[in-house]
Amino acid sequence: MAGAERGPDWSARQRPAGGPPRVIVIGAGLAGLATGCYAQMSGLETRIFEKHVLPGGCCTAWSRHGYLFDYCIDWLIGTAEGTGAHQVWRELGALDGKSVTHFDTFNRVVDEHGRSVTFHTDPDRLEAHLLALAPGDAKPIRAFCRDLRRFTAIDLPWDLTPPPLRTTRERLRTLRAVLPAFRLFWRTATTPMSGFAERFQDPLLRRAFPTMFLQEPAGFPLLPYLYTLAAAHTGNAGFPQGGSLGLARSVEARYTSLGGVIGYRCRVDRILVEEGRAVGVELRDGSRHFADHVVAACDGPTVLDRLLRGRYSSPATDRLYGELLEKPGNLYPAVVSAFVGVDGPLPPGEPHCTTYLLAPHDAGRLPGSLQRSLVVQLRSAYAEGFAPPGKSVLHCTYFSDYRTWKELRVRDRRAYRALKQEVASFVREFLDRMHPGLGARIELVDVASPVTTERFTGNTRGSILAWQAFSEAEDTANRLVNRDRMRLPGLGGFSMAGQWASLGGLIRAATSGRYAAQYLCRELGRPFRAWPSDNREPWHPGKWGRLPQLDRVTVGAPESSGVGE
Repeated sequence: MAGAERGPDWSARQRPAGGPPRVIVIGAGLAGLATGCYAQMSGLETRIFEKHVLPGGCCTAWSRHGYLFDYCIDWLIGTAEGTGAHQVWRELGALDGKSVTHFDTFNRVVDEHGRSVTFHTDPDRLEAHLLALAPGDAKPIRAFCRDLRRFTAIDLPWDLTPPPLRTTRERLRTLRAVLPAFRLFWRTATTPMSGFAERFQDPLLRRAFPTMFLQEPAGFPLLPYLYTLAAAHTGNAGFPQGGSLGLARSVEARYTSLGGVIGYRCRVDRILVEEGRAVGVELRDGSRHFADHVVAACDGPTVLDRLLRGRYSSPATDRLYGELLEKPGNLYPAVVSAFVGVDGPLPPGEPHCTTYLLAPHDAGRLPGSLQRSLVVQLRSAYAEGFAPPGKSVLHCTYFSDYRTWKELRVRDRRAYRALKQEVASFVREFLDRMHPGLGARIELVDVASPVTTERFTGNTRGSILAWQAFSEAEDTANRLVNRDRMRLPGLGGFSMAGQWASLGGLIRAATSGRYAAQYLCRELGRPFRAWPSDNREPWHPGKWGRLPQLDRVTVGAPESSGVGE
């Protein structure tokens, strides 16, 4: 596992003659780690500088009194063998030695009156359940389940190569997979879920269908709902042992086994540019490190405004980080997380995930809430190791406005902490209302706000996934990846990777690192190489490494709450 060392001396402007090209990667999130892995496999010499003490970025976890609070993964696309997404994870060693948990239900939605609908992943079981619940809605129910069956039968190839570099064979393979179902894709991609939900007479189904993804991603069409539900049914959207930080640690181990070096607590202050070419980086401590190429795998606005001092941009980045950043619906919302440590087992018979549709008076008690809903995940049911023996942990989340938290933290830290205490108090009371007696067994509630996310990951406005798919930002992000090849005009020796240069999601972030390495190899005239990891050592909790405690609040008795900064 990588330590905090900065690695070999790269302070000289020129590398030794005959040595491999050197690449500096900024950020040890999934995109940065993936970039490093693929560059190392392709014979380049790389090093990653990371400001935090852990890899993974948002794909992380932290500890508190023996509990592990897993922040990121709800489900992971690519857990089924034989799929293209799985190939990426195998090449990165992300699933080495791990078991994968699969659930036969995707989510349950409960309204404020106690009525509930369960979204089973099996189309036949889902159809029977929905028809029993709302027989008057047979037509839209059967239409949805019919499309779901078709999606479970489709084997869509994952794009392992960016479009400009694809061979004729790769293009034909994609066409063969897509053409037979083209009308299905087109129809479901152009049918908004909000509009489809209005076809239901049953008020619960009208509200529940858009929140099938835990909370409603505004503007999404039917297609991603069907695709993801089908992926869960076919085993391609499971939960890997070790969770979020376990995934990041495994990719970190793959990177260092390939000869890569990570420097933690190494905050990059600026990218060094000479004669229109990136030549290295300067860290906050003033040290300079030189390379043939720099890849920024971190927050996009930070890269352009701070690391490049606002000197370089492109039409795509101007639109993404300017116009579209300010328009609602383009940036994925921020999230408030409340982790709950419970003494004893979880409520028996409860599904692993439930979205509660809240009454107005309840929703009004959640600061900054963008939707009238609260998601409760029984994290102890996902994998072992998230709670001490005999105890359990829950993860409660809701979409939140960022400015509510940011402005208060800047203006009044004490009031900011009090606001987080309000979240903790509500969650404690709500869980006890849903499961009488549970409140007395709650040992702690730990709250992370959008500002917490921004502070520890650098993500602008605390967004957990950056650009939202099926928004105005999607076409512009695709242009940055495809037409611009993740480059900025007028600046050589530089490229970008990650969700701020493409779209959100872990598999997309990892794939963007693959793309960045492929473009770099083409530019350097070197063959791109990738192969699966052969590490089969069983994964165990010790591989999490030393876990941070991300707040400075002492957690006391059940009456108090630990809340992150």
